[in-house]
Amino acid sequence: MAQMHLVGFLQAQNCTTLASSWRHKDSRTDFLTADYFQEIARILEAGKFDLGFFDDRLSMPDRYGSDHHHTIEHGIRCVKLDPIVTLTMMGAVTSRLGLGSTASTTYFEPFDVARCFQTLDLMSGGRAAWNVVTSLNDGEAANMGHAEMMEHDRRYDRADEHVEVVLRHWDSWEDDALIVDKESGRFGDGDKVHRIDFKGRFLQSRGPFTVPRSPQGRPVLIQAGSSGRGKRFSARWAEMVFVSYHDVASGKQDYEEFKRMVAAAGRDPDSVKVATLCYPICAATRAEAEDKAALIASLPLEIDALSLLSEALNFDFASKGMDEPFTDAEMASIQGLQAIRDRVVKATGKKNPTVRDFMVGSGRGKPPMNMVGGPKEIADKLEEWFTAKACDGFVIGACVVPGSYADFVTHVVPELQRRGLFRKDYTGPTLRDHLGLPRARLGDWRVPAMAAE
Repeated sequence: MAQMHLVGFLQAQNCTTLASSWRHKDSRTDFLTADYFQEIARILEAGKFDLGFFDDRLSMPDRYGSDHHHTIEHGIRCVKLDPIVTLTMMGAVTSRLGLGSTASTTYFEPFDVARCFQTLDLMSGGRAAWNVVTSLNDGEAANMGHAEMMEHDRRYDRADEHVEVVLRHWDSWEDDALIVDKESGRFGDGDKVHRIDFKGRFLQSRGPFTVPRSPQGRPVLIQAGSSGRGKRFSARWAEMVFVSYHDVASGKQDYEEFKRMVAAAGRDPDSVKVATLCYPICAATRAEAEDKAALIASLPLEIDALSLLSEALNFDFASKGMDEPFTDAEMASIQGLQAIRDRVVKATGKKNPTVRDFMVGSGRGKPPMNMVGGPKEIADKLEEWFTAKACDGFVIGACVVPGSYADFVTHVVPELQRRGLFRKDYTGPTLRDHLGLPRARLGDWRVPAMAAE
């Protein structure tokens, strides 16, 4: 029987994606310490998760009112630690858990990304993954020395080149290039380390690269683009894709459509794993879980949603009244997460939704309450999604840290294992082993058109 994949959705910040999570009575507040993240890592590895991965932004949410005070005052995702450094601390106390981090193709140079992630892959014994993002708002642009965010599709055009450069660097050392023979004095085979001499429309890089191959060949590529252009990008490059499907029927349809896109890109659809985001609130019994859910639901504030919508859509929601419709021009100008815009239009049936419509239709800043229960109830829902082929696994988000992860591992993982839906132990040391992917071979990322170059 096929086995589902489980990913821990992490934030190197003062809260989870749920901005109000830090206010929960059971949430740890020592998020500036290594121990905070190392406890999460130990919990996820005890639960045999494929990996923990860090979402990341290069600015705090300050688009609302073009000011950061509300963000600091309410703790709305205002702390942003470096996720790679944080992952290194997590990797030091684990031996199997995959370690994934976000890095922007818009603002980071390909050589730097390649070196950082390949080094993490080596230091962790082949457990690294790069979550490829293009960034999304003007706050990030300003922090990185740019006047404004690059247009949506152009960011993806640049990202295509960026990923290719990174992959070329990762491939520039052949597997047996290192010799390290003290007697002969020969360290490596110069004929097996190559320059890449890449010159594209946006980027150029010479090489040779400075980091040899890792136990899994190279880091795993993750992507979460949900716009039309983002999906095409994922179908071309990603080995694991994070999505946010909202029900089994539409999830199954979107899953099938995406797998067809992967095939159309000249790749094996089974080699790309799709995991959908969920926020399970679980306990030993349904009644206990419902009590937990009631407390969690009481925490969010209206400003949480307004601030996070402004950040994600790169539009200042303070500039409009709560019940004032967006104009056609304003809707077209949104260059952030366009999938949120499109989802609100679909959910409300309004071509020009209001600010209030965006708050309700997006659910931004509020925990989904569609997965609350004891072990059986949560496992039933996950099994329904998985057996319907609406996904290959799940990205487990937290409402309380570290309690949400611990509850899931304690109550739900054993039930999934009992049903034969999830592994009882790791089958190998690398992240590719966990995902059922072979060790990466030189050039295996090239589609036929590229291979002919």
